[in-house]
Amino acid sequence: MSAILDFVTGPWEHLFMRRAFAVAVMCGIVSGVVGAHVVLRGMAFIGDAVSHSVFPGVAIAFVFQFNLVLGGAVAGLLTALAVAVFSQNRRLKEDTVIGVFFAAAFGLGIVILSTAPGYSGSLESFLFGQILGISDRDVVTVAVMGLILLLVAGAVHKELVTVSLDRETAKAVGLPVFVLDIVLYALVTVTVVISLQAVGNILVLALLITPAACARLLTDRIGVMMLLAPAVGAGGAVVGLYLSYAYNLAAGGLIVLVVTGVFVLCWLFAPRHGLLTARLGTRGPGGSPAPGPEDRQAGEDTPLVEQAPAR
Repeated sequence: MSAILDFVTGPWEHLFMRRAFAVAVMCGIVSGVVGAHVVLRGMAFIGDAVSHSVFPGVAIAFVFQFNLVLGGAVAGLLTALAVAVFSQNRRLKEDTVIGVFFAAAFGLGIVILSTAPGYSGSLESFLFGQILGISDRDVVTVAVMGLILLLVAGAVHKELVTVSLDRETAKAVGLPVFVLDIVLYALVTVTVVISLQAVGNILVLALLITPAACARLLTDRIGVMMLLAPAVGAGGAVVGLYLSYAYNLAAGGLIVLVVTGVFVLCWLFAPRHGLLTARLGTRGPGGSPAPGPEDRQAGEDTPLVEQAPAR
């Protein structure tokens, strides 16, 4: 019992761990909320693209010796705006445009860094995260930006859901689809930037997408999904930090592995959509076929749909 208590309370005796827990939980919550919209839109690739599109901004910031996170945020927002503009041509799918700008931004970053010898060590924390080395100022920055992101996401929640589920209907009811695209890309960009210190540029996509994917497997209701995704993200961050402290392993990597483990469990055992659950439920008691959708009472299951906001 004493060993368990020491395991639970031990990390909180250190200031750097308290800071790490605060930032990890905030990043997990924000990533879960924003990631839910990304998963609903079916554009998980945007997270990877944005995480790499900040690279040239970080490279420029390194060369000219100013804040790396600020440089990454500016570059990411500019790339997100470019994707939103070029995606208006429906001849090209959104993921195609994202792929073009993702590759271009990463290539630009490599070219810029090639002009600055000795950059690899200085950018290690950007690539792999430095959650155990953050300052009080970093904690405040993440808290303020995270709160702003949550407020914006809440303000345009119904509109973003409507565009995600039916883009043409959203246009028909008068929603500013282009503006909402830019808002979503901006939310993803800022979420990626504030999460860089937690898990790094290489792993940030997992924190954005995996908790939302878990929630998508666990529920058919958008409202519940918006609660489950940040819960999985924050919980996975806390467990990952505990394991990092106990076994002296990389915190960012463990956070990602924990939420990935949760995803595997959801994929297997989710109540309605898990692989093993679905197989076990294909036959009813006594070997008789389980009742199909047509045998259920109306209203038993609520589809993942919300009405478009009135205009």
